[in-house]
Amino acid sequence: MAVCIAVIAKENYPLYIRSTPTENELKFHYMVHTSLDVVDEKISAMGKALVDQRELYLGLLYPTEDYKVYGYVTNSKVKFVMVVDSSNTALRDNEIRSMFRKLHNSYTDVMCNPFYNPGDRIHPGGPYFLCPYPVQVGPTSCVRSSPGGPYSCVRSSPAGPLITW
Repeated sequence: MAVCIAVIAKENYPLYIRSTPTENELKFHYMVHTSLDVVDEKISAMGKALVDQRELYLGLLYPTEDYKVYGYVTNSKVKFVMVVDSSNTALRDNEIRSMFRKLHNSYTDVMCNPFYNPGDRIHPGGPYFLCPYPVQVGPTSCVRSSPGGPYSCVRSSPAGPLITW
């Protein structure tokens, strides 16, 4: 499957980059960074057609010997870049699209979280990261009943709970 996933802000700085294996992390950061030029070229080539269409999938940005780099852009110009191992020949284009749609839905959930400040880096395990496990951040405790489900959050003080949502 994917060996690196990146979420890049409108201004081309990384909001989230995660790669496996970690010993090649710098290599994947470089691949993601160089793919931004190809993303910008594809967006400018599509121009108004991209706005009129609902399809935001950019397809294969470029292949290397070992990896293939795919791209996706949101309506707000946030870019998703996915690096996939080239040896995985069973992975089809519609499966890559599906992974990008799921990633986009997860990103939307992060943006809708009241604890997230737009433009901040997305940290795994942070209070605004999509995690099915309980999260404790200072006086605020958040729990998701199911992955992708709504947060149940309690902000407490020494006097007791203040807000529950």
